[in-house]
Amino acid sequence: MKENKLSRKQLLLLSSLIFGMFFGAGNLIFPVQLGQMAGHNWLPATAGFLLTGCLVPFLAMLAISMTKSKSVYDIAAPVAPWFGTAALVAIHFTLGPLFATPRTAATAFTMGISPFLPAKFQTLGMLIFSGIFFGLAYYLTIKKSGLMKWIGKYLNPLFLIFIAAVLLLALILPMGSFHQSASTAYQSNAGFQGILDGYNTMDGLALLGFSVSAIYAVKKMGFDDAATPKILAKAGLISIFWEALLYIALVLLGLTSLGKMSVAANGGAAFSKIITHYAGNLGILVTGIIVTLAVFTTAMGLFGSFAQDLNHVFPKISYIWWLRVIAGGSFITANAGLTNIIQWSTPVLMFLYPFALTLILLGISNKWVKQSPIMYRAVMASVTIPACLDALANSPLLKISAINNLINGYHQYLPLAADGFGWILPAIAGAFIGILILLFRQQRSTAKTPLAN
Repeated sequence: MKENKLSRKQLLLLSSLIFGMFFGAGNLIFPVQLGQMAGHNWLPATAGFLLTGCLVPFLAMLAISMTKSKSVYDIAAPVAPWFGTAALVAIHFTLGPLFATPRTAATAFTMGISPFLPAKFQTLGMLIFSGIFFGLAYYLTIKKSGLMKWIGKYLNPLFLIFIAAVLLLALILPMGSFHQSASTAYQSNAGFQGILDGYNTMDGLALLGFSVSAIYAVKKMGFDDAATPKILAKAGLISIFWEALLYIALVLLGLTSLGKMSVAANGGAAFSKIITHYAGNLGILVTGIIVTLAVFTTAMGLFGSFAQDLNHVFPKISYIWWLRVIAGGSFITANAGLTNIIQWSTPVLMFLYPFALTLILLGISNKWVKQSPIMYRAVMASVTIPACLDALANSPLLKISAINNLINGYHQYLPLAADGFGWILPAIAGAFIGILILLFRQQRSTAKTPLAN
């Protein structure tokens, strides 16, 4: 494959593609919610949020490229084939019918339909809306409609222009000052809480699953495997720069909104109230239409990737049947409500992210690690127990006395565990164990090699 110089147009196109992969429903609502919750501690909280909301997805994309992986399976398979399969299934079900895909419909309903419905019709309205939403996504994904590309090409710029106009208006006519009260979780260690909030975007998981699309785009431009990581790094840095600016603006929008309103149940409701303040019901209607179409393309993309990857791993179950699984599952989950979806996703993300982050770090260290099964197994084994305990600490099972006592001990004796990062030190220890095993095997192999005459 020939190598050619990356043009400015190619760089901008690739940056736009990566930005589109980053931006979804959660990227709009969670920064607003963080601004409302963090109050005057918004700066460290935002810094933490940018770490997992921007940097981690960027590194995930590079990890996929550096390991020449074609899916989540490939980047996790050095542990064992079954682990690769389990990682792919867990990530795609999290991004699919359990949380991310249902969130697209729940966000669209919360921001575009809910404000116009009386309280007694909210449940029925969501049932009808989500049925139409996912039914249409299923139908158009089967037909492989060009609608997603058309909307993505024309609607996303319109969406960003509209958001920019709201943010500019909020900057000129702020609803309040930056000095607002911080909620309990942000009164101390706001930076750590911001990192955990960044988990909710699910971008770290999503980029593990979908960054292959960016890699293929680079190769279609005529670049080889050696050039791909550098090109992705350039384009990715541009995209995360603009993503970070957008996040900061949305955080400040949520923060200053406390001058006129109280903390909302979720970021979607907060954003809807802010739009009402600045643009009235007409603004809500326009926002609802734009957001619905924007997240609809995201849902179609999630439908297709879910069915395609799972059909590849389980070929006896057809692509169409997997589409039915994600459509039906997303419909059921979406009707739990946006607030409940966010609440129930937390323990799952606390379990998955330690594995995802360590896979990403091993991937970007591939020049030295070289996908060594020993290193991968040592690190994954080390983070398993902390990941399980972090999930329990954020689940309803914490109400059980024995589990509560277990978690209290875990938080008390393991550094960083109380902040949700109990897996970090075990992961480092696992890496050292892996290195020692590799050195021992290398020395043993050298000792057994007969000297040349």
